[in-house]
Amino acid sequence: MTAPIRRALLAGAALCAIAPQFAWAQPAPMVDSVIVTASPDPEDPPVVGDARRRLSETPGAVSVISQESYIRREALALDDMLRDAPGVYAQRKWGGDIRISIRGSGIGNANHNRGLLLAQDGVPLNEADGYGDSQIADPLLTRYAEVYRGGNALRFGGALLGGAINLVTPNGRTAGFDNQLRLDGGSFGLHRENLQLARRGEDWDGFVALTNQRQQGWRPQSQQNIQFASLNLGRSFGEEREVRLIVNGSNINQEIPGVLTWAQFRADPRQAAPANLAADQGRNQRGLRTSLRTTWRLDDHLLFEGAVYGTWKELDHPIFQTIDQESRNWGGFARLSWQGELGGLRADGYAGAWLRQGDLDSHFYTNVRGSRGALQSISYQNADARDLFAEGRLFVTERLALVAGATAGEAGRDYVSVAVPGVASTFNLTAGKTYDWFAPRIGLLWEGDGGAQLFANLTRSVEPPNFGSMSPTNAGFAPVAAQEAWTAEAGARGRKGPFTYDVTLYRARLDGEMLQYTVDASIPAATFNADRTIHQGLEAALDWRITPAVRLRQTYTWSDFRFEGDRQYGDNRLPIAPQHFYRAELRYEHPAGWFVAPSVEWSASDLWVDYRNTTKAPAYAVWHLNAGWTVSERLSLFVDARNLFDKAYVSNVQAATLAAANGGYYWPGDGRAIFAGLTTSF
Repeated sequence: MTAPIRRALLAGAALCAIAPQFAWAQPAPMVDSVIVTASPDPEDPPVVGDARRRLSETPGAVSVISQESYIRREALALDDMLRDAPGVYAQRKWGGDIRISIRGSGIGNANHNRGLLLAQDGVPLNEADGYGDSQIADPLLTRYAEVYRGGNALRFGGALLGGAINLVTPNGRTAGFDNQLRLDGGSFGLHRENLQLARRGEDWDGFVALTNQRQQGWRPQSQQNIQFASLNLGRSFGEEREVRLIVNGSNINQEIPGVLTWAQFRADPRQAAPANLAADQGRNQRGLRTSLRTTWRLDDHLLFEGAVYGTWKELDHPIFQTIDQESRNWGGFARLSWQGELGGLRADGYAGAWLRQGDLDSHFYTNVRGSRGALQSISYQNADARDLFAEGRLFVTERLALVAGATAGEAGRDYVSVAVPGVASTFNLTAGKTYDWFAPRIGLLWEGDGGAQLFANLTRSVEPPNFGSMSPTNAGFAPVAAQEAWTAEAGARGRKGPFTYDVTLYRARLDGEMLQYTVDASIPAATFNADRTIHQGLEAALDWRITPAVRLRQTYTWSDFRFEGDRQYGDNRLPIAPQHFYRAELRYEHPAGWFVAPSVEWSASDLWVDYRNTTKAPAYAVWHLNAGWTVSERLSLFVDARNLFDKAYVSNVQAATLAAANGGYYWPGDGRAIFAGLTTSF
């Protein structure tokens, strides 16, 4: 057993030692388990319990995160929502910009999301070429989130290394209230207002919500001004037959404080990067997303699910230049699920298709203190993709199922650039490229007494490069190939007495992994294909109901990402992701309605900064304290204190090939903060 693992277990034991002092009372019911088990949690709301039962049919690593697990603390972005999901690395860089990775997916990406499908109600938040933003997701407008790690996301089509995270919005039947108002405020000038209204009738239901969020930020040049809106209208035609219209809008304005050099971090981690201040760097975007979807029970054996969707986004992004982009994406998916018998044996499965297309108009201007100067470049990007997918289970015994599936797809990239008069670096270019793949999957799923499950699978993944990775020049696209991998995983999940557990071991062998590194201020990232890399690790979650009043929640992720015999980097480790990452929360619930919950976030190993493994950012441990009081059925309060000891730490780094002594690679984590919130139903 390694030293970091021993230290993680000791930290959990230390939290446990506090428990007996509070273990004399009976709590209010807990409904915030994030672990999927084959047997439903009797304390789950029905909509969350149904999701857990559905995901428990997957022969691999999956989780469900209910709103109940984070609603009684400050939850501003996806890192706050996903923190208890095993195997998910979600760390904030600034504002709502979260580095999200599962099993090292897109881990070297300098910005945005890659290698992981982010979706809302099944509609991708990613662009059609796979590039994505996490800023446009509001945790308060998410009823629950489904996390499919690795190849377990087959039901969404595609074949990405990281899998998928699907955020399911509330509707009039699942919200759990008629009218709700939430008011938050606290450190760094935060104030947030959220209003939600839910209505339901015999056949119709409706839900509408608005969020307004403003914050100055811990560092200069990190102000936020954000608004979200959601509309969800449903019409039922009987059991498991409905049509639903969902509309989501966002207006996001965020300043970017930038990365620091090590000397700057040591002198004052709260300062902004001088270049970001001088150029007034920021990311401002408006977006609208609409989907029309249906779930329709055809008979006792067949269920159809489908949707058509369209999205629009406008981006104003002053960085080294001011980027002005407008994008439109549209598509549709259909999935048919079946339950029955084959040769007298119980069986089930699904098959479907996903079609998507998008275009993006891009103009770059000189950045004049955050405003547009002279035009520097014009380009037009078009992406399309098609996926067919299917998976089935055959129960060869009452407890053991054989699982097989596959996805086949094709993706196109078309690019046009236009020479700008007087700008020598611009050029006329028309380029196009097509990628295709076939990604099979096989697995086993065994279910024992009490719903405990064992699973194993082997899955192929393929990720074609997005436009940001292809870096077009006057000679055409950069020679970046698709990333391919085979991933094997095995695990167990279930409940045993007071313990709920979820443990998965995996090993992925990648060919042509797409990695990025910071070049300089004017070229923030370049992409290359590594020869061969290994991603392997352990994803573990353990909930321990110590007494009816006290629960200890722990998650531990071991991430061993490395080159394998590379010509330049040998067997060096890949940068950014810590090898050992541990979280624990000890929660005491009093029958009078109040609770207190200390927690720790421990990055138990240093972060490599460069591919040559010459420079590290130090490990850290940050302590938090959450408390709240349910005054009545209509009123609840919470206080959330973050980084109690005001620890100066590096939460994220930017990758480099060889770290320079004066290079800017370090994102500081926020200092001590206190937030409070009030929620009332009326």
